[in-house]
Amino acid sequence: MLVHTLTGPACARRSASGRGGFGHTFRFGRTHLGCEARPDVKRGRKKEEHNGEESRHCQLKKLKAEIISKCMTQAKIDELIFNFIVEDCQSFYVLEQPGFRKLISGLTEGLKSMDRVTLFTKVDQGFSRMREELMAKLGGIQYVCTTADIWTANNRSFFGMTCHWIDRHSLERKSAALGFARLQGRITHDTIAGRIHDIHVAYNIDSKVQTTVTDNGSPFVSAFKEFAVDVPESDDDIGFYENVGAVLEGEPEQDMLLFLPTVQRCASHTLEQIVTEDFWQAVSQGPMCQLHYSTMAKVYSLWSKCHHLQVGMDAAEEIGKMALVVPAVIRWNVEYCAVQKIVSLSERELTELCARLEVVRLQAEEMAFLKEYVTVFHPLAFALELFQAEQKCYLGLVIPTVLSLKNKLNEQKDSANYFGDVIGAIVVAIDVRFQELFASTEAKIATATTPQFRLWWMAASDREEMCALLATEASQMDPGNIPEANTSRNVSTIESEDDFFSYGSAKPTVQIQQRGVTEEIRKYIEGTGKSLECLQDFPRVKQLFLKYNTTLPSTAPVQRLFSQKGNLVTSQRNFLTDDYFERIQLLRYNSLVCAPLAE
Repeated sequence: MLVHTLTGPACARRSASGRGGFGHTFRFGRTHLGCEARPDVKRGRKKEEHNGEESRHCQLKKLKAEIISKCMTQAKIDELIFNFIVEDCQSFYVLEQPGFRKLISGLTEGLKSMDRVTLFTKVDQGFSRMREELMAKLGGIQYVCTTADIWTANNRSFFGMTCHWIDRHSLERKSAALGFARLQGRITHDTIAGRIHDIHVAYNIDSKVQTTVTDNGSPFVSAFKEFAVDVPESDDDIGFYENVGAVLEGEPEQDMLLFLPTVQRCASHTLEQIVTEDFWQAVSQGPMCQLHYSTMAKVYSLWSKCHHLQVGMDAAEEIGKMALVVPAVIRWNVEYCAVQKIVSLSERELTELCARLEVVRLQAEEMAFLKEYVTVFHPLAFALELFQAEQKCYLGLVIPTVLSLKNKLNEQKDSANYFGDVIGAIVVAIDVRFQELFASTEAKIATATTPQFRLWWMAASDREEMCALLATEASQMDPGNIPEANTSRNVSTIESEDDFFSYGSAKPTVQIQQRGVTEEIRKYIEGTGKSLECLQDFPRVKQLFLKYNTTLPSTAPVQRLFSQKGNLVTSQRNFLTDDYFERIQLLRYNSLVCAPLAE
């Protein structure tokens, strides 16, 4: 048998056919040798590559462990866990959950989660450090305002208090929480007055508080009526605070002189009283009573179906691309927004939604009633949003807002088809409920020293008297507390055409030093700037602004202290004592004005 060994092109042709042209079986030397060697070569290469990948993987894993060990120390992990518990108000028992411990161990390459004892110690240390830093900040503040409110949930009542001031350099509002204490037993005006007084004294701000803003509830009204700081006519008018805790513990009974600052009624709560009490009374006595009740009954049926049935919520999201929820009774602006959502639906969408939820459909007249409701009371909802702001809301905002609200309502009175009489009743209610505010000298000065309003809101015949009052108040200010005019502003910055055109330096600082108090007030009143930055050129007016506009118009900040996060006052806090629960809330709220929670 002949064995032919072919090379070159013939080898390639023969390898493709597999047989020789003469019926012989050919074996190709190079092909034969290659077939014998390649499998081992491939297996060797794969093995080497696999070993190389494992080696690189091990090196990367070691490098990752080294980086984590350098960056994530046990102290750093404890700090992050502490911030997680405080900022999100988590239960302390999270630390003992096996899943949480495995999560921390897996993410940190073997580091452990701290136990509850360590967490309690860190809470104590963080609270002491936060309190010291906050007291140091408040020590350098001249004017502060506090807000107080009581929140009841899950058969527990809590007393909250926040503190607010304006930075004298940047004119930015700063806020801090002072108290989140549990109230036990009967809540009386003595209890409330004692809490307010104790917190003011504990932070050494009792002489700095301009006003305390509260709602219009009877306990707060009685407390400030009884223990107001007004100068008494006789000794019988002085309020005394009885230390109930000392009496219960058997200590000798001692009466303490108790003084509270002046009280400022919550403007947003006053507006809500107008739309929840005066509005309902006007509607029930007017010709639109039946239409109003039939319309709102159908609206509440929609809300109820969407709230209690998942199919209702799914239908609302599918048809109207929105969530319809039952609004809170005490928050009228939430109810207004809910009505606004229903009005925004088209006729087809509303018909389909009512059919899917098996609710009686709103008639054409009822829809027209709701649309006018949304249009007429939009200014009132806008005013509520202004009052519930915090950073850019001052006492000087209240009078112009209320005056503008009355004008907006009166403008719609003649064109209203359903709410003409109701608008008149609401305007009268505004005059009655804000009568004390319009008569307040402090509120007038606060408004006049706000550059956005100055004296434009006043009648021309009253402006001269107001200028004289401002001059008198400015002349009585302590000269040591009056800041100098700001000379560090960059006047060469060009951001608009108004910044480009220049007609020579006005030298405001020199002029202010030369002119007297009356001339400074005149120059300020004649100005047109609406930014707070223009107060830097009028140091006496700026000082008046700091004194009278430190007061907030509403208790919205202390309400946020209770309602922020979904698990504040819930059954989850049952694992904590009242003292530690308060410390957690204050640490969370004050993290923006004090040092980081854990260091």
